[in-house]
Amino acid sequence: MPPLATVQTWVEERIPALMARHRVPAVSLAIGLGDETFCYAAGVLHRGTGVAADTGSVFQIGSVTKVFTATLVMQLVEEGLLDLDAPVRQVLPRFRVADEEASAAITPRHLLTHSAGFEGDVFVDTGDGDDALETYVGILAETPQLFAPGEMFSYNNAGFSTLGRIVEVLRGAPYERVLRERLLDPLGLRHAAVDASEAILHRAAVGHLVQDDGEVVPTTVWAMERAGAAAGSRLAMSAGDLLAFARLHLAGGAAPDGSPVLDRAAVEAMRTAQIRLPDIAQGAAWGLGWELFARGGHTIPGHDGNTIGQSASLRVLPEQGLAVAALANGGDPHPVFAALVDAVLEEVAGIAAEPLPSPTGPAPAHAERFVGRYRSSTALTTITRTAEGRVWLDRVPHGVVADLGDLPYRTELVGWHGDVLLPVEAEGGVRQPVAFLGDDGGGGALFLHTGRADRRVAS
Repeated sequence: MPPLATVQTWVEERIPALMARHRVPAVSLAIGLGDETFCYAAGVLHRGTGVAADTGSVFQIGSVTKVFTATLVMQLVEEGLLDLDAPVRQVLPRFRVADEEASAAITPRHLLTHSAGFEGDVFVDTGDGDDALETYVGILAETPQLFAPGEMFSYNNAGFSTLGRIVEVLRGAPYERVLRERLLDPLGLRHAAVDASEAILHRAAVGHLVQDDGEVVPTTVWAMERAGAAAGSRLAMSAGDLLAFARLHLAGGAAPDGSPVLDRAAVEAMRTAQIRLPDIAQGAAWGLGWELFARGGHTIPGHDGNTIGQSASLRVLPEQGLAVAALANGGDPHPVFAALVDAVLEEVAGIAAEPLPSPTGPAPAHAERFVGRYRSSTALTTITRTAEGRVWLDRVPHGVVADLGDLPYRTELVGWHGDVLLPVEAEGGVRQPVAFLGDDGGGGALFLHTGRADRRVAS
């Protein structure tokens, strides 16, 4: 049986049960292998209305939008309009964060690789006007610097909003218009919406949030602020359209009609490792927009996205001409996505699934250096250690993420390897390892890192 036919059978037999187990209202999937395509949808777009999902339904893709933004940035580089290694201030003279030395040194490459070093989760609504991004970049002046530019990786939404503003300035048009004219239209993405006013013209998914009692209910807010559009706050599309975007990168930057959208060298640069990630069971490195996963001797570019009760996952395997796009609207969809990707990679490329992180024993004896409080703009995390040596993590969300439904999280941390511990309790269906990095000058860890670096604060 051809590989894609086997995958289709697996999806039709396994996905409904996975959805039920992980309380996912609806999924939409699109898998491409060479010129072949398989699309699938199941579930309901809104549990209150019961409207069924179909393969044309649009879901928000969250931070997968960042690969679209990175593609727009690389078009500018290709045309000689932007130098990735020149200071951002060459394009945005008023760009600044709280640290003046960092403000002068930060480059577009730092922004693309999440290594600029300033606090990245700055969620501020600056309105729905065409000046939203310009105003947003202006408010970053008080954003704290966590580490020197280029020193390490820490996921940064604000950096991609800044890249969106660079796109606006160099193209002389609002980000959403550039996105449509430079990517969505050339790729023929007919089931794509840059905001709610466009999404309502389609069969649109509504996000669902898990409540304190475990119920999964529709959200009352469809999208976040316009200032976050370039980072992933609004873009929605069908899984088939997300697959079409992935095929742009598989085809070396060519649109379906063969016309060039991006130079092949730029496509390859985007999936070339720029910075290593801490060993926290995520990607091994980051390219220029793409997260780079290492598995079985292969590098698999991809990106995941989460917004208000909606999630997305995209993976590509260039040497096989393979892409997997998966969308969902609530519950705990990431184990569903992971099972799908594992099945596809095994069947198509013979790449075996990697075992999930598992504890190696209790927390290490030196875990006392992890004890303390670590703060970001969205949460305060407290690490404690009992007299018996057990280590506990308590995270309390605050600000806009708490308002949008993030719940407090408490778990014991046990040993995994070195200064990386493993939570006992899953969150969102995932047990995300927690790394403790650096030195605060007194023997304690300076950062708690789960993809974002939260800096130690005084107790």
